[in-house]
Amino acid sequence: MSHPPLRLTGRSSSNFTRVARMFAHELNVPLQFAVVHDLTALEAATFDGNPALKIPTLHVGPSPLFGTENICRRLVELAGRTGDPRVVLPEHVTADLGRNAQELVWHAMAAQVQLRMGLALAKLPADNVFFTKIQAGMAGALSWLETHLDQALALLPGSRDVSLFEVTLFCLLEHIVFCPTLPLDGYPRLLAFASAFGERESARRTSYRFDPRPDSQKA
Repeated sequence: MSHPPLRLTGRSSSNFTRVARMFAHELNVPLQFAVVHDLTALEAATFDGNPALKIPTLHVGPSPLFGTENICRRLVELAGRTGDPRVVLPEHVTADLGRNAQELVWHAMAAQVQLRMGLALAKLPADNVFFTKIQAGMAGALSWLETHLDQALALLPGSRDVSLFEVTLFCLLEHIVFCPTLPLDGYPRLLAFASAFGERESARRTSYRFDPRPDSQKA
């Protein structure tokens, strides 16, 4: 299916970026990939025009699109699969438990970024109440997901090719292993899910890594 040139701007080490990249692979939509090397930059141009200074951003021709969920929806459209019941987006799961599951995954993904930015990058004190609350909320979200994972998965169509819930949950769990913030030893169901989902081709082709910096930016 023909469409304008697509450029995704993000990082290979980003959980939100990986969601978009995995969805593109699952839908067979080719993307050019542009790396943001400096997350501390304060210019929108560094983030391919995103005024919120966040990643990822998708450019469809000259048009930018901000936000992972928006990007995944656009990829579905570009793949010509709008309305395809085998591609499961959040609005296709109407049970409250399913909606809660997706919300808590998004929350934990954002918390993971805040902890990494605040503690690893900014070197702020870990005992700050801001971070202790983020950690407590993230642990609470993971505990809820551990308890309700089987129910949440059962709400998805059995004939599905891919669901945003599963991709986001997988990317979250893999990112916690890649950039440790909280121990995952107490979440055997979540770990088993991540291990099985990691066998998908889209997961193998988008594994987390730190993008090498251009020579001009090396210390």
